[in-house]
Amino acid sequence: MWRALRSWLFDSDGTQKLPERVQAAIQHQQERSEILIAWIQLAIVALVATVYESTSMPAGVVQDDYSFETQVFAIYGAFCIIRLGLAYARRLRPWMLYVAVIADVGLLMGLIYSFHYKYAQPAVFYLKVPTLLYVFLLIALRTLRFEARFVIFTGLVAVAGWIALILYALGGRGGPANPTDDFVEYMTSNAFLLHAEVDKIIAILLTTAVLAVSISRARQLLVRAVSEGAAARDLSRFFDPGVATRIRTAAMTVKAGEGELRDATILTVDLRGFTHLSAELAPDDVMKLLQDYQARLCPHIVGNGGSIDKFLGDGILASFGAVAPSSTAAADALRAVDAIIDAADHWNSERDLSGLAPLVVGLAVSSGPVLFGAVGDGERLEFTVIGDTVNFTSKLEKQNKDEGTRALTDARTYALAQNQGYISQTKRENRPGRRVAGVPELVDIVVLAA
Repeated sequence: MWRALRSWLFDSDGTQKLPERVQAAIQHQQERSEILIAWIQLAIVALVATVYESTSMPAGVVQDDYSFETQVFAIYGAFCIIRLGLAYARRLRPWMLYVAVIADVGLLMGLIYSFHYKYAQPAVFYLKVPTLLYVFLLIALRTLRFEARFVIFTGLVAVAGWIALILYALGGRGGPANPTDDFVEYMTSNAFLLHAEVDKIIAILLTTAVLAVSISRARQLLVRAVSEGAAARDLSRFFDPGVATRIRTAAMTVKAGEGELRDATILTVDLRGFTHLSAELAPDDVMKLLQDYQARLCPHIVGNGGSIDKFLGDGILASFGAVAPSSTAAADALRAVDAIIDAADHWNSERDLSGLAPLVVGLAVSSGPVLFGAVGDGERLEFTVIGDTVNFTSKLEKQNKDEGTRALTDARTYALAQNQGYISQTKRENRPGRRVAGVPELVDIVVLAA
């Protein structure tokens, strides 16, 4: 039990079972909290010092040469500056925070203790000063760290400090305690009323308990939020950014079987000869090749407004205007094709310099109605595009082999792209009336890259 208590107080913040990235995120929040606490403490000491120096309270001073509060404010201000520096340097340790709590409460109790000297009154005089209320502020400050142990520790130290002041006053060393059961006498003279002091202690303990429970619940929410946030960021890497945004902003839970009919443009990309190449390479080399290929081409798709629907081995299926409606979907898709062809040429130049065989990338673009939505069994969902336009684009990409080309589109899509503002940098070759495998009617095609 003592080992568990020691671990809870000094070593553990309850995050050891969480993934390291989640622990790091929570620790970052805690470090920011310590910086905030230090700034608030500086603001408090500046405000309180200003109030003490500018109000009429000092008018009742009997011992003019005694000004202990000035030393308290100076020491506390220096302490806060040191704490702030350590917080910014990320060098605060749990034991330092416990020492800081003791210093905070100790200086406050010392300030309260000084009142009976300053005003030449018996020690019971300081038990009525309103300065005790700052104890609740010190306790509340610890909630900014989202750890109940520091809240509880601050409350217990405050109670211990106040009991010490009570015992000193009752000991008679600071003047007669003058105990009484008369509340009126207590309020109108330097008398000691036990029930009043017990009430103060109970108030401190109850406030501490409520804040500790509250901060424990808040910490659970923090850990859950950070954990789910980290998981969401990791999972979002498996989705196109547009799809991830759609999921996050959906008014209702996404369900399988729900879809929207959109006029969109589909782009398919294929790495020629990959099946044969993958049989010759080591598994790690195959994956590195795929990563290099996708890293070079995908940014041009996304950068031109496209959404990656899925990776099909060496194939890429992308859509323009499906995730979100677009009035320039066809033009954006053809711009993406131009950029991909340039990237592929540059890639092959690099491979040639490295003594590697060139790789051929095949592309096809087609526009038309598609159904965009979620498919799956309810537990495992996937956003995708389906429809004749998707199937036709896939068949058109295969037509590249028969045409001896690298990129094709149909004449209708090309005309649509031109109407949407697409301007080709080179003259395109039209090949009307071509027979595309799997398509019953003849297709007028436009060569985007030979």
